[in-house]
Amino acid sequence: MSNILLSIDAGTIEWSRAQFALTAIYHWLFVPLTLGLAVIMGIMETCYYRTNDAFWKRTAKFWQKLFGINFAMGVATGIILEFEFGTNWSNYSWFVGDIFGAPLAIEGIVAFFMESTFVAVMYFGWNKVSRGFHLASTWLTGLGATISAWWILVANAWMQCPVGCEFNSDTVRNEMVSFLDVALSPFAVMKFCHTVISSWIVGAVFVAAVSCWYLMKGRETKLALKSLRISAMVGLVASLLAAATGHISGEQVAQKQPMKLAAMEALYNGGVDQSLTAVAWVNPFSQPDYSVEQEPPLRIAMPYALSIMATRDPHGYVPGVNDLLNGYIRPDGSKEPSADEKIESGKKAIVALAAYRKAKAAGDDAAAKVQAGIIADNFKNFGYGYIKDKSELVPYIPVNFWAFRLMVGLGCLFILFFAVVLFMDWRKKDIANLPKWHYLVAIALVPLGYVASESGWLVAEFGRQPWTIQDMLPVSASVSDISAGSVALTFFIFLALFTTMLAVEINIMLKQIKKGPEAEE
Repeated sequence: MSNILLSIDAGTIEWSRAQFALTAIYHWLFVPLTLGLAVIMGIMETCYYRTNDAFWKRTAKFWQKLFGINFAMGVATGIILEFEFGTNWSNYSWFVGDIFGAPLAIEGIVAFFMESTFVAVMYFGWNKVSRGFHLASTWLTGLGATISAWWILVANAWMQCPVGCEFNSDTVRNEMVSFLDVALSPFAVMKFCHTVISSWIVGAVFVAAVSCWYLMKGRETKLALKSLRISAMVGLVASLLAAATGHISGEQVAQKQPMKLAAMEALYNGGVDQSLTAVAWVNPFSQPDYSVEQEPPLRIAMPYALSIMATRDPHGYVPGVNDLLNGYIRPDGSKEPSADEKIESGKKAIVALAAYRKAKAAGDDAAAKVQAGIIADNFKNFGYGYIKDKSELVPYIPVNFWAFRLMVGLGCLFILFFAVVLFMDWRKKDIANLPKWHYLVAIALVPLGYVASESGWLVAEFGRQPWTIQDMLPVSASVSDISAGSVALTFFIFLALFTTMLAVEINIMLKQIKKGPEAEE
């Protein structure tokens, strides 16, 4: 098996990565707006249920219509994304399909059917079912979308921090031993919280922008003002919660993916009393020579902040890129092996696996038992056996460094924006008659919301490289043995398809926004 995996063409690997990244990026253009609008339209209809005011019904139906347009596009890209695991990543699917497939199957069977059932009631049940049942359907539609996100993020979190599994040398597969460990791992819980909450920000920014466009045009003033107030409240709460969950996620990354943290910080040489970089000059177009440089130039940092985030101790030890490659002594006196030592250990596990299977086929149980012991002793480094050079273990630092700062910087901007809107509303300022540029600022935040959201995923996925499954299976050993040309062809087909879908959605959205809500009943 190992010989087959290592013989796959490098072009196939790169094109497979590119195609999956393309699909994931486009899919994530639709998902956060779905999750964000679900909360806001639920609040709108709750206001209608409590007041029985036709205005709130009209408002809820308007935002639900925009939700539906976006929801349909997200489903289409998500289905393609899941199929790519079988077509382009068959070795990965074979190796961990028992574990990775479980949450995706639950997502498809339970959450997706839940969404599709209640979304029909939400759209076609007005005046056909009771107000209470319709309100429940609206919230359950959003809950279904959120549950879908939960299971998908459980699968992704397991790739970042594999738990609840054991390797079976007879089947050459990782098999689940604890579903609860997989489904409720701290990494999965925090990834879900941070991702979904950040999606609420995107929804809030979108609603605020549409509301400000109406105010700028002098249309639908009441709807715009009420929607702006609700979106600002949702957005501010979500922005603050995203900052809190992001901090906890950073602590988890420091513990489970220290190389990712080192890349995010451009931390070449670690130590105690580490400061958190606010800004520095990291060339965005080339990997720095981390073996020579001490730290990036023009660096401005917050003293002790990185040690606090990573260890909850201002004097805590945080390893850098070179420490992780060359090995280091932990604060408790134990030794972290070097990358070369892990690579050697991983190769022992791979060789022992081949010998084990050969002994089992020959009926030599004694020899098989010896090899099984070698596998057990070295399996934690199994994935390192496929690494040819330790430099492969360092993610592309510029992407991680700048994407992280984009995400955090824009998050701070959103907090400021929503706080200003709520402050003006509290001071009874005439928000409906502000200078035009105030509304244009709100509209300009929409693409920035997506930039922040996509930046978070860039950090999560680029920072994990070269691993498909952290420390267990590298990308080079995960792809299907197919021609690079066929993957490249489908890449451009998907590029054209997804771009067309995005253009169609934007066009339909803009037309619907210009049309405005339905006339009052």
